[in-house]
Amino acid sequence: MSMVGNLRRVANLARRSRRRRVDLSHPARSPLGSTVVNCVVYRDGVRRAGTESVEEALRQARKHRGGFVWLGLHEPGAEEFAGVAELFGLHPLAVEDAVHAHQRPKVEQYGEVLFAVFKTVTYVEHAELTATSEVVDTGELMVFTGPDFVVTVRHGRHGSLGPVREDLEAQPEQLAKGPSAVLHALADHVVDDYVTVADSVQSDIDQVETDVFSPHSPRNADAGRIYQLKRELLELRRAVVPLARPLDRLATEPRSCVDKEIQAYFRDVADHLTRVTEQITAFDALLDSILQAHLAQVTVAQNEDMRKITAWAAIIAVPTMVCGVYGMNFDHMPELHWRYGYPLALTVIAAACYVIHRGFKRNGWL
Repeated sequence: MSMVGNLRRVANLARRSRRRRVDLSHPARSPLGSTVVNCVVYRDGVRRAGTESVEEALRQARKHRGGFVWLGLHEPGAEEFAGVAELFGLHPLAVEDAVHAHQRPKVEQYGEVLFAVFKTVTYVEHAELTATSEVVDTGELMVFTGPDFVVTVRHGRHGSLGPVREDLEAQPEQLAKGPSAVLHALADHVVDDYVTVADSVQSDIDQVETDVFSPHSPRNADAGRIYQLKRELLELRRAVVPLARPLDRLATEPRSCVDKEIQAYFRDVADHLTRVTEQITAFDALLDSILQAHLAQVTVAQNEDMRKITAWAAIIAVPTMVCGVYGMNFDHMPELHWRYGYPLALTVIAAACYVIHRGFKRNGWL
């Protein structure tokens, strides 16, 4: 089982390395602002030359039919985001959610603007799983989708959208379908990360399962690792499970800002999310079973220890009783003045202890 887990871990590492491409054309920070990651205009699915301001980018996008602007932000403050919200006509409630984060996955419609919240996750690599290891790290991605713009707000240390942008730019026919194509690509990217993280967590669960049933495993460490995995799995569940309803709405409810052809793609993303949800549910049930098995092993081990302690206490009780009787200093005691009384008492004690020891050992108490 450990070999299978190692092979799965290598495959997951290779998959993540392919996804984490370096986006040299999209710097982490640009002259457009302290929190602006990128601002690009697309026309008929083709990227246009960069602009010096967000206002100019939006003007160029609205100048031609089939154009839109994609503005990417990273953890903007309220004052920094106020100008963007006013420029694109974003609803104040959605703006507040985007700035302060810590929201549940959801999809809300404000006029012609669709506001979506996704929880992003990443697997934290660790040489060895311990009772304090961080396994899953979460962030947030807010997406404002309008008729001619996409505004993404990212919170957290991970979840770069550079690879998503590169993949879309390599498919101009898909990108030509407008902002809803970007929304689908982002949702697909987030759910793909869920699949990758779930597969990596499975490797940790397999390792814990192997260790629990190993005779040389320290039992006090196993419980801590199991509880840590359950806590991290709960963090993953909070990101994955609430997204099912929003994706279902995107796939089934007609929306003016979502292309009809794109809705079919959302159904595919929803299917992948269902798979991850079922996988997480199975992981939780498996961890419960592993924990119960571990606790049963601890109980059996404690019972074994108690039987051994009880058996040795019974053996020691024989010489304690004999010595206690002869320590009462009575004048008239059996064989008190007999020359062989002392060796006889020792012989009786040894014989009684031997018989009791053999009996306990035959019954498996020692």
